[in-house]
Amino acid sequence: MTAQSRPQTAGLLLLPGFSLMSYAAAVEPLRAANLLAGKTLYRWLNVGLDEPDATASNGVAFRADAKAGEKLDLDWLLVCAGGNPAAFVHAKTFAWLRGLARRGAMLGGISGGAYALARAGLLDGFRATIHWDHLPAFTEEFPRVAVERGLYVIDGKRVTCAGGVAAFDLMHALIEQAHGPALAAAIDDWYLHGRARLGSRPQRLSAGERYGVGNPKLAEILARIEKRIDDPPSRAEIARAAGISVRQLERLFAAHLRTTAAKHILKLRLERARRLLRQSPRPVVEIATICGFASAAHFTTVYRRQFGLPPRADRKAAQAL
Repeated sequence: MTAQSRPQTAGLLLLPGFSLMSYAAAVEPLRAANLLAGKTLYRWLNVGLDEPDATASNGVAFRADAKAGEKLDLDWLLVCAGGNPAAFVHAKTFAWLRGLARRGAMLGGISGGAYALARAGLLDGFRATIHWDHLPAFTEEFPRVAVERGLYVIDGKRVTCAGGVAAFDLMHALIEQAHGPALAAAIDDWYLHGRARLGSRPQRLSAGERYGVGNPKLAEILARIEKRIDDPPSRAEIARAAGISVRQLERLFAAHLRTTAAKHILKLRLERARRLLRQSPRPVVEIATICGFASAAHFTTVYRRQFGLPPRADRKAAQAL
């Protein structure tokens, strides 16, 4: 693509509790682009809400250069969020984002930032991604968004990123589009980043890698279970698909994970339920049903056993953080 003739101005909307890692991974490539190009290609400013400072999840505070709602001449606006972005409801900000979209700005969400864009109605009909921890609740709440599970998605004037160091990969792609592969590669080299990853790359390590499992048969089984967590397979189904007996299946779980297949599946279902509970307003009984529990009473019992609190108390505790 032909290099842009004028500097691009990016606003970074810093929502309370935003991820400092994601913020740095988005801003530093812009700084390096200017340095390595020997001229100003990008300008950026921190945009806050109503307070003079925006505080990251680790407590570091940034002085806001501007506030959401002000008239700003922006080419990009990237929403940086962390913590529990599902709790962010701010009509004034949503209206401001819609105004930026009408004026032709490129709008992006980093880490949990896609929540703000989706709540503003700005991702309907677009492809988008979000950090894997938010995927279950986000997918439930925004069925009109074509959710993908990769590192980042560029869909016209909408860009979204799973967060963390994946923000660096997104910026590589955007800088390469605007100024060519040589500059983007030089930025990677400058930051010892190695080869930039494609947006379609999976966000997470494989199930076998995450559980430290070297047995290829069990690694395949773990991956199959995770793909079916909305409709968990029975032990017999798992064993049949893997070409082994139920007894052999249980031996694999006992030898490598020191648990049973049933307990592992229950743990995954409860973790999914916890994400929905903390990140969506759905009633507890509805979450229990979505996650495959026959009754709210049984769900409450096993949930308390796993996390030390009943569902409603855990939701309340998460909201207080």
